Formats: sequence, structure tokens, C-alpha cells
Amino acid sequence: MRHRLAHVLAPHSHESVDKVDSAMETSREGMRTLWLSLVILGLTTVIQAVIVAMSGSVALLGDTIHNAADALTALPLGIAFVLGRRAANRRYPYGYGRAEDLAGIVIVLTIAASAALAAHESIDRLLDPREITHLWAVAAAAVVGFVGNEWVARYRIRTGRRIGSAALVADGLHARTDGFTSLAVLLGVGGAAIGWSAADAIVGLLITLAILMVLKDAAREVYRRLMDSVDPELIDTAEAALHEVDGVRDTGQVRMRWIGHSLRAEADIVVDPHLTVVQAHQLSVAAELALIHAVPRLTAATVHTDHIPHRGDEDPHALLDHHTAS
Repeated sequence: MRHRLAHVLAPHSHESVDKVDSAMETSREGMRTLWLSLVILGLTTVIQAVIVAMSGSVALLGDTIHNAADALTALPLGIAFVLGRRAANRRYPYGYGRAEDLAGIVIVLTIAASAALAAHESIDRLLDPREITHLWAVAAAAVVGFVGNEWVARYRIRTGRRIGSAALVADGLHARTDGFTSLAVLLGVGGAAIGWSAADAIVGLLITLAILMVLKDAAREVYRRLMDSVDPELIDTAEAALHEVDGVRDTGQVRMRWIGHSLRAEADIVVDPHLTVVQAHQLSVAAELALIHAVPRLTAATVHTDHIPHRGDEDPHALLDHHTAS
């Protein structure tokens, strides 16, 4: 119970890259669990939307938008898997993984509009209180939201543990946290039942804050992807792996970028000058293999070999200086 409470109070990631790992990606059961759980959350959202139209509860409206926003953040994952199966070609030599980033922009704008709608309705209701009807239906919809999220949580956690997917287990815990947001709607129902008309609007504002947290995470992810951001620890891991390769004397620049849910890298290594072309190529292949084994989700790396300079030798890169000078 203490662990669950700590997880509820702690922020959790909505980044799509955190919603999948190699165990789930290679497991048909894991992907089936993901899509089935999204269907359940979609049905939960539809049921709640019908009750919102009947009752006029802005707290329930906020929770409905919150569930829809969480489901929307999974769309880039689906697009990445569908388009990612398409082979790279001469026009798209890196494949179609960037489609996820384009979908992310649309989703951020959609969530932002949803947050603005929830905030507007809650503030309007706070300034102009109105009676909420069908309180029993609003309470039932709140319970439906909790049950839907809890079912998804149990299903994801159980499957994730069975197939060894840490990402699926984590996403299940996140769904459990979101279920408690649905239960918050009951506070608005209780307040309305005892004649406190502002309770529904206040709860609506609190849930709007939850939507804004989803928006913050989604916007940060999209921004970082568009700017080719990666965790600096991945660069440290790559450099350490290169230094462990027998024959690598030093490393130069190491760069990485996300393409969909996979990483690609470019790395410079320094080798002995007396190596033959064949030996240098074998060393670069060994370096690429070391990177793939050391860095999670790295699928390919381009390794450039430089040699230790001899005294009096000209810098072989001097020809490029006037092209790279800033």
C-alpha cells in the first residue's frame, strides 16, 4: 500500500518511448495487451462523455478529457509500429520513424485545446454555478473510469511480468494512478449532493491540472525529439563501450538520434596508423557491435576511423576545414 501511494503522488512519464521495450516489441501478446487496453480506455471515455452530456458535470468532463488525453499519447506508438514496418527507400533512406514526431505535434495541440476547454468550463461553472443533474449517473461514470483504468492496470502489469516487459508494467502502474483521478469526481458529486454547488467546478479545475501535466510531458517529449535530444548518459555509455574495444586508442565525437523507437549513432574512433584498410574496417565493425550491445534500443551505428597522427603529417581533415568552419 505504501508503494502504491508513493506511485500515485509521484509524477510519471507519458513519453511514448517509455511505453515500449524490446520484450514487448517482439511479443505478440504484449502488443495485443497494449491495443486491447487502449480499446477499453476508449470505451470508458465514450461512456463518460455520454454522461457528461446528460448531467453537465464539468468535473466528469475533465476526467473524460484526461482519459482521452492519456489514450491520445499512445497514438504515436501505434503510428510508429504501423509505418515502421515499411522499408526504407531512396526518398526516405532512414525509414518512416519520424512520422511519430509529426503525430506528436498534432497530439500536443489536441491536448492543449482539451485543457483549455476543461479550464474554461470549470471557471465558467465556478463563476456561474448551475445545478448538476443525474448525480447517480455521474457517480457511476466516475466508478466506470476507475474500473476501466484499474482493469487496464491489472492486465498490463500481469502481461508485462509474464513476458518480462518493464515498460508494460510501468504503464500499468500509470493507469492505476489515473484511476484515482476518476474517483476524484465523486468528491464533486458528494459536494453537489449536500448543496455545495462549487464542488463540481473545483474538482474540474483539479483534473484540469492533471491534464496540464500530461500536456507538459507530451510537449517536452515532442520538443526533445524535434531537437534530436538524447539522454547524456547514453553518450557516456557509448564512449565507455568504445574505449573497451581492443584496438581503439581514443574516441572522437559520438552522436545519437531517435528515429521512431530506435536509436542510430555516429561515432569517431582513433586507431593505429599502420592498420590496413581491412583491419581498420574490422575494428570499426567491432566498435559498432560494442555500441549495439551497450546502448539500449540502438540498432545501427556509423563508425568513422581516424589514425594517430605521425610527426610532420598533415591533418587529413584539413581539406574540410573551410566547409565546417562556423
